[in-house]
Amino acid sequence: MTRLPMTATPLQSAALQHCPDATDLERLLCAVERDLNALGESLRQRDSERIERHASGLRDALARAIDGFSHASRAGQVPAALRTRLVKASGQVAVQRESLLRATIALDSAMEVLLPREDAVVYGSPGPLGTAWFRH
Repeated sequence: MTRLPMTATPLQSAALQHCPDATDLERLLCAVERDLNALGESLRQRDSERIERHASGLRDALARAIDGFSHASRAGQVPAALRTRLVKASGQVAVQRESLLRATIALDSAMEVLLPREDAVVYGSPGPLGTAWFRH
């Protein structure tokens, strides 16, 4: 842990925190990739309990990785290979988010067909003018 001077303000204390090095960034990125892969597998298996667990883990891992990469980026210490992997992981998150959105829309549509709202008229009486259209 870094020792702070006795006169450091809270803002200065935050600035003096440990800046992640390549090893730290690698560890953070591996956690994101691991959770991303686990979430993808859970989605393929349609295991809602695991989906929830891995989505939560991915959200936490992404938050830590973004924080670490932001600190390292300000210091100019993000290796290009790690930056490329982070961009790739970000793209995979977007793909999974869209896939989940499509599945949610399909499920909502199926539920609407199976359980229509009470106020939705599917088949019913045509009303008072309904038969008048067919008169000559």
